[in-house]
Amino acid sequence: MRILGVDPGTLITGFGIIDFKDNEISYIASGIIRIPAVNDFSLRLKKIHDDLTAVIKKYKPDEFALETAFYGKNVQSALKIGYARGVSLLTAAQNNLTVREYSPREIKKAVCGKGSSSKQQIQFMISKICDIKTSDLKYDETDALAVAVCHAFKFKAPASKSKSRNWKEFIEKNPDRILS
Repeated sequence: MRILGVDPGTLITGFGIIDFKDNEISYIASGIIRIPAVNDFSLRLKKIHDDLTAVIKKYKPDEFALETAFYGKNVQSALKIGYARGVSLLTAAQNNLTVREYSPREIKKAVCGKGSSSKQQIQFMISKICDIKTSDLKYDETDALAVAVCHAFKFKAPASKSKSRNWKEFIEKNPDRILS
């Protein structure tokens, strides 16, 4: 399975591509889409769309993983990131890719074991997991690779043993596990 991970941004969007086969991760490519700070915001979004489309056409991923937006102090920035995410999702949909979204905390925890890991820690772990020299890569690239790696780890994780959807159903299916 080939996974395209995307770290959306309105000035720099990172992308990372890995192959995941037999529980092994192989680095394929990564890069950044540098978006000129032009006044017409729609042109920035078009650049993200066009460049992601080119990446998809070139590397032919099977899955598309995206970092979800997080709420920061600046609402305008959060909205703009939302636009970049929307364009990324549209590009994936136009190319018939399955999309999965992961929160920044979930990605950090999957890659580093800690949801509050720094960019340097993520970069270090990506270098180990993907067996690459990350000092040549931008943080946006390693963040995007982390999104792809998180998806691979989530994909291989076994389903929960309990198929219960709520406590009532769990109790009904497991009466022997309830203490009186």
